[in-house]
Amino acid sequence: MCGRYGFGNPARLSSLPLGVELPALQARFNVAPSQAVPIVFHDAAGRHATMARWGLVPFWADDPSIGNRLANARGDTVASKPSFRGAFKARRALLPADRFYEWQALPGQKVKQPWCIQLDHEAPFCFAGLWERWVPKGEPDADPLLSCCLITTEPNAVMAPIHDRMPVIVPPPAYDQWLDPGTSAAAAQALIRPYEGAMRAYPVSTYVNAPRNEGAACSAPLA
Repeated sequence: MCGRYGFGNPARLSSLPLGVELPALQARFNVAPSQAVPIVFHDAAGRHATMARWGLVPFWADDPSIGNRLANARGDTVASKPSFRGAFKARRALLPADRFYEWQALPGQKVKQPWCIQLDHEAPFCFAGLWERWVPKGEPDADPLLSCCLITTEPNAVMAPIHDRMPVIVPPPAYDQWLDPGTSAAAAQALIRPYEGAMRAYPVSTYVNAPRNEGAACSAPLA
């Protein structure tokens, strides 16, 4: 799974070929589920960039608290799970970032070791995600809740020693294909694969473990 990520240099996110301008962002080094995150998505009105709650709330849900359990969708079941299959067909999103974290279980240790993972030169990238609009039942005039989740897949060579899952990172040439609601499920599924480019991973302090902690210390290399 992927339970935390960040965009420590939000100005560089604008270099991604997203086709829209991202909302004004402050640097974040420890983004956690249930928090607002920037997303890019496409609907009948065109392509948009806005903030959404991390934790998918399906349109059919009775209560938005279901999103607390749906921060990630497994790539091998995203097309069939009731919570995700509708969004996977037509409501795919990109979530820009420049780092993410994973926790490594160590033999004989109760506390897992956090790692920060980045692309070469701390380059920005986009996770593959899904989005939904949710309105309380019986309240059609209520403001909709926009929510999202990340998609995970098998680890690549960098991630395999750390964890058995990693978030899907979409290569820039595939952004339009991923976002297009007309892209077939089979074509979208083909983009769910381990990242093939250069990455680096390094251990960081357990300071990042607490969602309330923020700042560059979250991703500082462990001394």
